[in-house]
Amino acid sequence: MPASPDDLFAYLDSLGIAHQTTWHEAMFTVEQSSALKADMPGAHTKNLFLKAADGDLVLIAAEAHNQLKLNQLHRKIGTKRLSFGAPDLMTEVLGVTPGSVTAFALMNDRPARVRFLVDAVLAGADIVNFHPLTNTGTTAISQADFRRFVDATGHGFEILDFSEL
Repeated sequence: MPASPDDLFAYLDSLGIAHQTTWHEAMFTVEQSSALKADMPGAHTKNLFLKAADGDLVLIAAEAHNQLKLNQLHRKIGTKRLSFGAPDLMTEVLGVTPGSVTAFALMNDRPARVRFLVDAVLAGADIVNFHPLTNTGTTAISQADFRRFVDATGHGFEILDFSEL
């Protein structure tokens, strides 16, 4: 069974990671959530679950307003051409559904099958915000704790400057 938001919070607590969650109506796009998140400190994110033509899986966490040129990304990261991962594969691997993709879903990816890429802008933010495994909330943690969380899940933390694409 994939983790629930309560499981996520218990996991963060077990790692000694401070977190703060704001609950809200379901948000599916960056544009849709802009007004709500304007009063929430820290960097807000967009997260993409991708599958390479050769089967490699990639999760990208980027600052919400950063432009991602996905048609060029595969060359930069050394994979075959990338496309969005199918919803059923997303649910199988990350335990979330479309609209709720989040870096926190890495806790469901056991063993680690997903390659995790972080936008350089996001990697430089003091506070980062992600959905807590559902798009009806936003959870804030510090950058240092974000890195600790990713490490605890057994995933790498590859920083990529998307402005170079």
